[in-house]
Amino acid sequence: MIGVREVPLMIPRKVPGQRSEVFSMPTPDVRSACLSVVMPCFNEEDTIADICRHVLDSPYTAELIVVDDASTDASLSVLASFAADQRVRVVRQPCNMGKGAALRRGFSEARSPFVVVQDADLEYSPSDWDSLLAPLLDGHADVVYGSRFHTNGPRRVLYFWHSLGNRFLTVVSNMFTNLNLTDMETCYKAFRREVLAGLEIEEDRFGFEPEITAKVAHAGWRVYEVGISYSGRTYDEGKKIGWRDGVRALFCIMRYTPIGARLRGVPLSRTVPLVEPDVLLEAAATLAEESRGMLGP
Repeated sequence: MIGVREVPLMIPRKVPGQRSEVFSMPTPDVRSACLSVVMPCFNEEDTIADICRHVLDSPYTAELIVVDDASTDASLSVLASFAADQRVRVVRQPCNMGKGAALRRGFSEARSPFVVVQDADLEYSPSDWDSLLAPLLDGHADVVYGSRFHTNGPRRVLYFWHSLGNRFLTVVSNMFTNLNLTDMETCYKAFRREVLAGLEIEEDRFGFEPEITAKVAHAGWRVYEVGISYSGRTYDEGKKIGWRDGVRALFCIMRYTPIGARLRGVPLSRTVPLVEPDVLLEAAATLAEESRGMLGP
């Protein structure tokens, strides 16, 4: 390990009929280095140093795993300035493979009890980790999503169609998973490490988000959602996701359901109730026709 204390995994499974409880925010005396932070990076020389400093300043950070996705700018040179910190590991991809592939690589390297996805820009702040990790540390959740829409925190106002597209994809995902998330596409997803160890990530790009959501839901893991702040960036500032990724997300929503698994000949046990597949497929096909303009250029 890296000279930090790990917290034990005393995580009870959900008891049928158990009432939800109010989570208390972790106090400074219980904030320990329990978190593997997996950070995909592609051409983020302007922000990578700042976000790494924010991550390393957190008392939760046991290790920071930066997966460089064959950057062509100075990102690797900037990361070299953190070489003296034993918590930092930089993993290089042989070629540009996409966010999902970078996360797959990073998850395989994670060694701490909990794992969180952190983008290499400054859109998401580690200052939200108190609320993000509270359901995990209290033993009530296996997976926690940080919602940009279900929040009282500050949120930069940007693209209407992009916001509508995100909500649209979340609704379609919820139809297939029978979850009631408000932000499926969020970067901030925190997991018990055992959850990721039991899942195979197949998507190489932004299809990771609907894929992981479907697989978590169908495996029956306990999912919680908390509000987070959000400082989105424009396309001129480096935002990379576009409408084609939205179309792919729709495809992935259906591909990784039990319906899609059966069509692909992949065994997938169903642990959550679903509505009739014909109804879902017809609704998703109709919605897909309306999605093209919702996620930016």
